[in-house]
Amino acid sequence: MGDADPQLDQARAVAAAWPWPAPRIERLTGGLINHTFRVTLGDDAAPVAVLQRLHLVFGRAVNLDLDAVTAHLAGHGLVTPRLVRTRDGAVDVLADDGVWRALNWVDGTVVHAVPDATWAEAAGALVGRAHLALADFDYAYQHVRTGVHDTAAHLARLEQALARPAGEDEPADLDDARRLAHELLRAAATRPALGALPRRHCHGDLKISNLMFTVDGGVPTGRCLLDLDTFAHGTLAFELGDALRSWCNPRGEDLAGPRFELPLFIAAMRGYLGVAGAATTPAEREAVVTGLETVCLELAARFCVDVFDDRYFGWDPARFPSRRAHNLVRARGQLALATSVRAQRAAALDAVR
Repeated sequence: MGDADPQLDQARAVAAAWPWPAPRIERLTGGLINHTFRVTLGDDAAPVAVLQRLHLVFGRAVNLDLDAVTAHLAGHGLVTPRLVRTRDGAVDVLADDGVWRALNWVDGTVVHAVPDATWAEAAGALVGRAHLALADFDYAYQHVRTGVHDTAAHLARLEQALARPAGEDEPADLDDARRLAHELLRAAATRPALGALPRRHCHGDLKISNLMFTVDGGVPTGRCLLDLDTFAHGTLAFELGDALRSWCNPRGEDLAGPRFELPLFIAAMRGYLGVAGAATTPAEREAVVTGLETVCLELAARFCVDVFDDRYFGWDPARFPSRRAHNLVRARGQLALATSVRAQRAAALDAVR
């Protein structure tokens, strides 16, 4: 008999709020933030929806934003997940353990690392199509996350964590985190500056696993964007910088020795600029390179802070002994990636110019 899963039990109970006859609920793995479940109608039926319990960092207003964004994307002919209304016509359900919502299932292929340059180019083209579709989107977001890419604030939090007195019996991970924090702060002190840039509608978390593809004869085509809770006004420097941080590091966040792969960067920017290049400025295009290095340092700081705090990011207990250990590997990896980007900065700038 397997281990008890109270969250799965709760998901099965909450599912009664939606108009599904005898739904079967199964846990999906891989997300860092929300608890996610697949909904099928019968043992052999295809999935019909994704059921999610939102992380507590999200308020209920995020679902109103998601509904508005996806309606606009769909209105421009793009494929996108849409919220499934409850039996009462609501966009979500407030349960004892938080907010639950459901989105219709979209078939396609999701990868956790970019296989080759054709995938990077397809990813860039998909994001370019979404950005163009949102160019005429007139909307004020109701769920506003402050300081998302406030790099100075993230670095200040790392300095504050570093300044805490060491405990007598603290885990060895914290000693390692202190050494890493010093190295990270030295690298951040010499990062290139980002100038003033236009504000645009941005997804905010374009890691490669948040893009879905179709594959025909081995050739990928971007199908739709996933995990749409982080839409907000932002700059292309961070929007594409964060995307390329994921796409151009096929080794991922959880392994040592990541490296910025310039050919993937060139392919991704070719895909993006081929679709949306006319809608961007030269300053924005160059800022993507600076944003890429900056967001690597920023995320390294966030992972390192969570080594001290041990409370935010999800972690893989099958591969790591603790959340701290997992986040320490992630922080080291992102710092190494920032270093690799800086070493290839001139070539990356040539590519976007």
